Amino acid sequence: MKPFFKLKSRKELQDIIDKFPSLPGEAVPVEAALNRVLCQDILSPEDLPPFPRSTMDGFAVRASDTFGASESQPALFDVIGEVAMGTSPEGLSLKPGQAARIWTGGELPDGADAVVMVEYTEAIDSRTIEVSRSVSPLENVIERGEDVSSGNKVLEAGRLLRPQELGLLAGLGVTSVEVHRRPNVAVISTGDELVPAQTTPPRGKIRDINSTTLCAQIRAAGGIPVPMGIVQDSRHGLVEACVKALEKAADVVLVSGGSSVGQRDFTIEAFRAVEGADILAHGVSVRPGKPTILARTGDRALFGLPGHVASAMVVFYLFVYPLIRKFQGFSQPHHLSLRRINARITRNYPSRPGREEYLRVRLTQNQGEWHAEPVFGKSGLIFPLVEADGLLVIHRDSEGLYQGDSAEVLLLP
Repeated sequence: MKPFFKLKSRKELQDIIDKFPSLPGEAVPVEAALNRVLCQDILSPEDLPPFPRSTMDGFAVRASDTFGASESQPALFDVIGEVAMGTSPEGLSLKPGQAARIWTGGELPDGADAVVMVEYTEAIDSRTIEVSRSVSPLENVIERGEDVSSGNKVLEAGRLLRPQELGLLAGLGVTSVEVHRRPNVAVISTGDELVPAQTTPPRGKIRDINSTTLCAQIRAAGGIPVPMGIVQDSRHGLVEACVKALEKAADVVLVSGGSSVGQRDFTIEAFRAVEGADILAHGVSVRPGKPTILARTGDRALFGLPGHVASAMVVFYLFVYPLIRKFQGFSQPHHLSLRRINARITRNYPSRPGREEYLRVRLTQNQGEWHAEPVFGKSGLIFPLVEADGLLVIHRDSEGLYQGDSAEVLLLP
């Protein structure tokens, strides 16, 4: 068996991935921009709010006219009008001793600088009220531009657009934003033993489940999956499939299976045959997932993933997920990898030094502390991953963990 010729540690491979640039931008409607990353700063085109607004139902007044008002000595006001919801108080201007009826969100009329809540007023007649509490200037009022001032930078390039950012943009009348493009990720499954998942396999064959799991992982990471189907174990067929994927504008090509060093593992040869491709890694010192390949052609990546489904999924979360996120403009560490917690392992677990191990675990919580119970199963089995909540990290220089030891756990989506 041939050896892996460019074996990398997890850290070395992650450093290589970090060198890929983010994808260029595209304009999208604000309503379609959730979880996208801005390419450029956004400057406010206007004040928000565009006029002084009441935050309460009540009466707009001049604050100075209320000073000294109390239940025993209320202040009297002439009610000269009403600011109806959604209308401008144009032509309405308060003089000393005057008030105007106003509703929450209504625009303050000229001369008013505060709002008395309706609870602190009492109608004497249709045009006169008593005010039994004084108010300060700007009490129960949002000033013009108090939220955002015109010309100010409100969102910076690299910002993740959450619902609150979209609400801000909508409030400012911004209808379209420039965000980093989502990567197209081609998925190729290899193996003479594979048939499509919709097919009943004859003896000696199995359904292709890697295409389904990888496409789902791609969507969860924010990428656009491009299923390329099943390719038989042949160098020529795999080269042809990789070239076709790149011609379809794939930013990332994933090949599951054929990435090890056996006689029928053709992925490394296929990547070498792709014009302009440079092999950056062949083998990575993690378990599961040692037979992993990374090649680069221009700013596009080609990954060779293990054929076993558990190994392929773990390698995706460790290396492909961060690249898909980076292509979309994400830069913060907590956006580039799975969420992490610390948990105590529930039993002794031996490990072989030299490779970083990712152990499938089921999580429970007791008295505010997380506990991780190992979920055992071979790397070709899918059900242990179904039962797992996370991947417990055992560092490469460790010989294992004792029951009760605390370790980092990557939370599975």
